[in-house]
Amino acid sequence: MTSKDARDAGVGAIEKELQGERATALGDAGRRLEAALADLANGTDDERLDEAATAAWYFVILRESLHMFDHKAAFEIYKVPPQVLARVGVIKRRA
Repeated sequence: MTSKDARDAGVGAIEKELQGERATALGDAGRRLEAALADLANGTDDERLDEAATAAWYFVILRESLHMFDHKAAFEIYKVPPQVLARVGVIKRRA
């Protein structure tokens, strides 16, 4: 094995580990989204909507880190309501 082959194998192993970490993080983000949506079912006040939108935004970011760019089906599976999607990516200024 040449040094280039060894280096490529090392990089491949690291990339495989990173993909696993991203997949784990995506699962965690999905659970956070589910929890935020469950809390939203208890009332649709601004704070709950913002929490659900933030969870959905983080979920999108992690999906895109895994090269998953079409989120429509995922949002349908999680039943993310339109009023949450309308707030995804919105940053509110704190007073």
